[in-house]
Amino acid sequence: MTIGNDIRLGADIGGTFTDIALDVSGKLYSTKVLTNYTAPEQAILDGIEIVTVDAGINLGDINLIIHGTTLATNALIERRGARTALVTTEGFRDVIEMRTENRFEQYDLNIVLPTPLIPREDRFPVKGRISAEGKELQALDEAALEAIADKIASQDFGAVAIGFIHSYMNPVHERRAREILAKKLSIPISISSEVSPQMREFERFNTVCANAYVQPQMSDYLSRLQVRLKELGALCPVFMIHSGGGLMSVEAASEFPVRLVESGPAGGAIFAADVARRFGLDRVVSYDMGGTTAKICLIEEFEPQTARTFEVARTYRFCKGSGMPISIPVIEMIEIGAGGGSIAWVDAMGRIQAGPESAASEPGPACYQRGGERPAITDADLVLGKLDPDNFAGGKIKLSVDSAKSAIDKNVGDKLRLSSQAAAFGIVEVVDENMANAARVHAVENGKNISDNTMIAFGGAAPLHAARLCEKLGVDRCLIPQGAGVGSAIGFLKAPFGYESVATQVISLSTFDTVALNAMLDELKETAERFVRAGTDGEIKREVTAFMRYAGQGWEIPVALPDRPFTAADADLIRDAFIERYSQFFGRPVDGPEIQLVTFSVKAQDIRPLGETHSLVEVGEVSDTFPNRAVFDPARGEEIETATVPRDAISSGQKISGPAVIVERETSTIVTSPFDAIIQADGTILLVRKGA
Repeated sequence: MTIGNDIRLGADIGGTFTDIALDVSGKLYSTKVLTNYTAPEQAILDGIEIVTVDAGINLGDINLIIHGTTLATNALIERRGARTALVTTEGFRDVIEMRTENRFEQYDLNIVLPTPLIPREDRFPVKGRISAEGKELQALDEAALEAIADKIASQDFGAVAIGFIHSYMNPVHERRAREILAKKLSIPISISSEVSPQMREFERFNTVCANAYVQPQMSDYLSRLQVRLKELGALCPVFMIHSGGGLMSVEAASEFPVRLVESGPAGGAIFAADVARRFGLDRVVSYDMGGTTAKICLIEEFEPQTARTFEVARTYRFCKGSGMPISIPVIEMIEIGAGGGSIAWVDAMGRIQAGPESAASEPGPACYQRGGERPAITDADLVLGKLDPDNFAGGKIKLSVDSAKSAIDKNVGDKLRLSSQAAAFGIVEVVDENMANAARVHAVENGKNISDNTMIAFGGAAPLHAARLCEKLGVDRCLIPQGAGVGSAIGFLKAPFGYESVATQVISLSTFDTVALNAMLDELKETAERFVRAGTDGEIKREVTAFMRYAGQGWEIPVALPDRPFTAADADLIRDAFIERYSQFFGRPVDGPEIQLVTFSVKAQDIRPLGETHSLVEVGEVSDTFPNRAVFDPARGEEIETATVPRDAISSGQKISGPAVIVERETSTIVTSPFDAIIQADGTILLVRKGA
């Protein structure tokens, strides 16, 4: 029987706030509480208490809890994981330090490569070799492994990662090494052929190291969370949202915690994709700005873009290649250090900068009055009048305008001889321009024109900046959905039970081996469906993708394949599909080189009923007058009296002419002068450029 879903709860731990969304038979209750870094589960429990009281239910009434968290990401960025040993093939001890030949900053003569996750003295080479075809060239040195196990046991290691060359083709050495080590060790052991069975040893070794590094911390946290929930009366299952946007069991998440990296932002992309589907928008850019970062994702045909690898903790101006590569299926997005808590400062050249450092929840922006002394984006928004100091986060956090002004003056205004307001406007403009540049680059890298898209903005800070961002990007329409302040948590409730299995097996079309291909795909399908069946026994759909290339090329392109057993006659079908896809990417195919299938992906997920749909209404009746407050207007460069509109006081078909501020419990929507706001049938706010 499929798990009940009449009362479901989504919990998203972010860098600053923990968001809770409770769906009681279609009615939504939500809240935001400050993230508790000492005991992250406590913030979830505090938020659950608030929404269950609001809904008039008990904790035991909840049928399903879905959780996403940045804890794994933060542990990697801040290097707060377990001391980890890497056992690897002799001669490959330094792969994670040597990285690749890529120079992420080509002209920097003093370039400093990121420090590897595991120092050299904690890497242990062992003899044994598998060929690129999966054949054993040299037997595994089991006596050396026994000695390595003794050495690891004698020190304070918390986890072990095993990464052998070409284990994606034949995992027998890795599995045997795990057996030998496990006899003498009582700590978690991760092997690369299970965590990321893909070619390219740097990315694969780094991924298994990351998995082992965060496994003890994440396993302990998830265990504590389940225990605390049961103690308080929650007997329902808990599922985690993974980086690819599907749900997985807590047990699977404890075994493969690296799959949780970027789980929160994945929920946001699902949320935006659901909004796009409801309004029939086939080209959308999602904009998720929280307390610590801003995330931008392109969504086409109601599906977020996906990738097989991404980078965590970029260390050099957010340059691609300067971070920690993780080879797992992930929703593709660009992330920059621009959130409400991002610290503003003045560099040596007298330029205002913002982020990537964040005030987070402790101590928070200066206006929180919790010990923060440096100005954050929230301080600037408050000084500009965008925020109501008495009603921030539903009135739970009282903001101090004086503290915000003092921090801005001391750290920015006095250094540049600017007033508090001018300095605040400079801070906000820098942040908005950084986000606009990131969105443009992300779109161009994907061959898209950003202005062709409709923006969907959510997260606690995004509605404050969305209209101004649209001005800079030339985007004419932006949607602010209901519950935007806790959008990622709501996205968790929309996520399917899904899993994506990936494996590498290089197959040339000229020697098309259907027996090996079908056997591998059957194994991938069984693995993916096993994870999905942990949550549902409903109907499952599968997507099969091959990542293909011309022989000698360094990267592959995705090609959709039919979900059925293959025969020798299918070689022509696959060749034609590759040529068509290659032509879409690069304009024309290449004559002569051999075509290869390199990596295969099987994505399985349960089929969910589609919800109601709406037509986008771009004309509305001008609403009644509302009270005014002074808000800085970028177009006029001065404070002007601006209508302050409670979101629950306006209804479908009404139009609010900018400038205006639409306020609600978890966020505020700034309608700048060039835009009008039109309320849609489901309560979504449409910002549409005047005259568009």
